[in-house]
Amino acid sequence: MTVRLVCIRMSQLQPQNQLQQTSEPPLNVQELQFWLDKAAAWGQADSPDTRKDTCLHLSRLKDYLQLLLTHMNNMSSTTERMKTLPLLGQFLGRLCWNPYVTADATGRRLLLQCLWGLYSEHPGNALERKANQWIRKVLCQLATEEDDDAAALALMKRMGVSPKEYHLKVLKMMVALLQENIGKSCRSLVDLNQRCSCDNIRATSEACVPLVTCPEAALLIGALLQQPMTCVRAALSQDFLDALSSAYSSQCISLEEQAVVSLWYHNLSSLEDAVLSLLECVLTNTGSTPQELKQQLAQSLLPKACAQHCSIFLVANDIFRSFLKQTEGNESVKYLIQTFSSCFLRELARLQHKTSGSWKALFPQSPQSLLVPLLTRPSEMPREAWKHHLNWLSGSLQTLTEEEEEGDGDGSRSTRGHHKVFEAWFLLIQCAHWVQVAVWLLVTSDPEDCGPLLWLLTFYHHPTNRGHHRASQLVHAKEAWDHLHSLYSVSSCPLPVDRLQSLVTLLSPQPERPSLSPLFILNLLVNFAVFFQQSLSGSAEILQTVVNRSGLVNEAACVLRSLELRLNEDSCLSSDTNRVHLRINALQNTLTHMHAASDPAGNQAHAHINAQNQTAVSSSSTPPGSLQNDK
Repeated sequence: MTVRLVCIRMSQLQPQNQLQQTSEPPLNVQELQFWLDKAAAWGQADSPDTRKDTCLHLSRLKDYLQLLLTHMNNMSSTTERMKTLPLLGQFLGRLCWNPYVTADATGRRLLLQCLWGLYSEHPGNALERKANQWIRKVLCQLATEEDDDAAALALMKRMGVSPKEYHLKVLKMMVALLQENIGKSCRSLVDLNQRCSCDNIRATSEACVPLVTCPEAALLIGALLQQPMTCVRAALSQDFLDALSSAYSSQCISLEEQAVVSLWYHNLSSLEDAVLSLLECVLTNTGSTPQELKQQLAQSLLPKACAQHCSIFLVANDIFRSFLKQTEGNESVKYLIQTFSSCFLRELARLQHKTSGSWKALFPQSPQSLLVPLLTRPSEMPREAWKHHLNWLSGSLQTLTEEEEEGDGDGSRSTRGHHKVFEAWFLLIQCAHWVQVAVWLLVTSDPEDCGPLLWLLTFYHHPTNRGHHRASQLVHAKEAWDHLHSLYSVSSCPLPVDRLQSLVTLLSPQPERPSLSPLFILNLLVNFAVFFQQSLSGSAEILQTVVNRSGLVNEAACVLRSLELRLNEDSCLSSDTNRVHLRINALQNTLTHMHAASDPAGNQAHAHINAQNQTAVSSSSTPPGSLQNDK
């Protein structure tokens, strides 16, 4: 079937080579000449007399092959075997072309075992390398679909099968025999001087290189990938892993979930390709909704694989870290990391409860004092403790940034400081559930309680304090909060125009002055609209006016969808979940109308969605009701 098929039978032969060495009779080397002459005579003509002679001698031949195999196993190397039995290769080669010998199951097994005995896992000289090449060639020709051999054609004719059917059956049989034996490991050895049967694993994986796309070999490949590593000799062939990775990435094969995870565990390049492909797909498809991104991550199997193997997570996390640095905090990259981390932590929770020690193994570069506080989910502590917890996190992060700034000018100290701050920020991005809690608390906080929370969110959006602008950014953050709090506290119309305009100005960065991230303010705006105790119509009017004037309709819709997804995953943020979701649906309806109005060609496409959202809000008995009647 393929050139590398030559090795496929070798690995299944190993355990059966462990024979007792003391009870066997001595090998008569002269007898080898007798059997070589017989094999030569059988191969010269296919006549009734030849076939009869073959059948008469077949039983004795198998006994001799068994004896030969035993004595081969007593020798230390292929070189010793070839020097002791110089006619061995010629003898075995002639038997391989005799269809009556190879058609017999026992004879075929012994013959292939003898070939395996001549194969060197690590050839040490030209003789052993040449022997390996010859064995590959012989076995390849045995399984090839090029039916130039008259004896093989004659055998197929007598069996009543086509060449394709014959070779397929041979392949299935060989795969089945291999699969039976790869489960055997060196733990089954009684004599420590015996050859380690874990060589089976590597030899079988090498033989499977050309078979990776054959459906018949799928179960064998899966078993190889999931074989436990009992010793260093059980390592899979790199050629096999590379071929499998290439076939899987090009969608030439389909693997079961656990086989894919095992492939990534064994093959670093395959794992890197998977993570980079995910990044490329997400960053080029900017129109994906948060729910679609979550589904895409789940289908990629990467969060599940990371939860099962710390080493896989460390590689994936390092790639995310590098991308975050290269893109300087690109929002799409940040959101991907947030969503991935959320999926990963949920998969991890399904497997087992993690201790602080295991957190250190997963996040070795993160500031250890922040690990447990950030990785603890809000639902795992009382709501009354959230503000104190976030104030502590804010203070700890401020200390890190102050130490970084104090170290500026001192080369090594400055580098260490920058690294600590970046790793703290990276961990905060991965634990964005606390960022959402901080935003929610700002909506319900009094002015005197906002300082630490505003600092935390400013750091999240501006971690580097580039140009030493953090102080002015904090001023703008407090200004934005004041405007929003004043606007949403107004219970009568019209809305204060100056406050609205000031908010729009803050959302429109000016190049001549240090600005605050528009996404920071927009996130605050959306959360005020959803959670503040303001009428729905009033909240919608503020949101509509601000995002329309600032040109951030689509961005606001995205923030709303992200908030809805996070609330679906963890409803602990709100004690009135039904009311919150109704408000989100109504606000989404408002933004959809605005988008459709700015894109007349899309009006018809949005009509059905708008009608559904409006019906959901209007038909509910829970206030605040629809936008039209909530005045």
